Amino acid sequence: MSTGGSAIRGSRIGAGPMGEQDRGYRAERVTRSYYCSNGHVQSPQFASHVELADIPEFLDCPNCGMPAGQDKDNPPVVAKHEPYKTHLAYVKERRTEDEANELLEEAVAAVRERRVRLAEAAAAAAAANN
Repeated sequence: MSTGGSAIRGSRIGAGPMGEQDRGYRAERVTRSYYCSNGHVQSPQFASHVELADIPEFLDCPNCGMPAGQDKDNPPVVAKHEPYKTHLAYVKERRTEDEANELLEEAVAAVRERRVRLAEAAAAAAAANN
């Protein structure tokens, strides 16, 4: 009776013995735990020959994106982000209220002067056509 399949199921040609542990050199590793302010813990492994100064002090938590540090009791907190500032907010930082009023008066006077000139020119053109 022929089944047409492999005599040893689940194996392939060239496979070593099942459960073979010697798959190559396993580098020595150091595990560091990182804690975020939301209570998440991650424990990445680093090669043991890496200098301690080269192991990062903070990582981003893969669960929530918050910074994670190695101190379990004092996880890092995010500095408060300032909201987006408008152009007017930046102008207000550079000018006092008196300077702003003076600039506004100059701008209004310039607009009024231009409107008066345009009105006079339009009246002169209308008088010339009649």
